[in-house]
Amino acid sequence: MKKIIALGASSSKNSINKTLAIHVASKVADASITVLDLNDYKLPLYNVDAEEESGIPEAAHQFNNIIQSADGLVISLAEHNGTYTAVFKNLFDWLSRIDIKVWKDIPMFLLATSPGGQGGGTVLAAAKSGFPYMGGNIIVDFSLPSFYENFSNAGITNSELSSILNEKIGLFEHSLEQEEADIHQKL
Repeated sequence: MKKIIALGASSSKNSINKTLAIHVASKVADASITVLDLNDYKLPLYNVDAEEESGIPEAAHQFNNIIQSADGLVISLAEHNGTYTAVFKNLFDWLSRIDIKVWKDIPMFLLATSPGGQGGGTVLAAAKSGFPYMGGNIIVDFSLPSFYENFSNAGITNSELSSILNEKIGLFEHSLEQEEADIHQKL
């Protein structure tokens, strides 16, 4: 069974990105899902002085260890003013001090959604261009526009978007299976 981490990169208790990440992760066949909530990883605002005085906080090490144990990552990025949320960027900064390859080359399904028609496209584009330098092995990505119009408790209500998402989930599953086969072959 594959271990999938689902993360909505937001501190909102009712994060639509967390909802989307959980929805997508739950569709991955033969997987156990661990949902991470950024509210469970309280970190001081990153700066060099804080790191020199106190070291890297234990919460950052805990998050890093959980990521390291995963077979796949499903991350949905909330967009604040065209970029990452402050809480996610802060976590990302601390994690990069532990290991510059923050995402450990683990297969990643990168998502974004928003209430608006662009579906977090700007933050998704930023992550797609930057994450590979930080060990981001982005297999597929998906943006869901107009979350409240296109999503319900049953999932994505727009049949065209649902079809696109299901195709991308299949590609992600194939990548996870290939990764598992490669590991077994090396043993």
